[in-house]
Amino acid sequence: MRPRHTTLTPQELEIMKLVWQRGAATVRDVYEALLERRKIAYTTVMTMMKILEAKGYLKKRRQDRAFLYRPAHPKNQIIGGMIREFIDRVFNGSAEPLLVHLVKSRHLSEKDLQKIARMVKESE
Repeated sequence: MRPRHTTLTPQELEIMKLVWQRGAATVRDVYEALLERRKIAYTTVMTMMKILEAKGYLKKRRQDRAFLYRPAHPKNQIIGGMIREFIDRVFNGSAEPLLVHLVKSRHLSEKDLQKIARMVKESE
């Protein structure tokens, strides 16, 4: 089952990135990783991970005395959904204006453009 809402909040995405990176993680694993970046409460991380489970992004199973959380969906599926949702919302479903914006704002280097051109050619 796919999550109903594909767009994650910034905090949810940060947690999901950590879980995707590890493959599986306990609340303590995520809490300690986040604590290296900023002050955060253990209970906040636990609540966020429970919310991500309720939304269908994480699955959990008991391991020893803690729950081990795993991604319910691959990273590329969720990120792809977020990008599609963004393109639909901001660019009325067309990716072209997004690419034009990235090129004009210099967020794509010449090397990036060449790589994109190769990918387009290969997908034809």
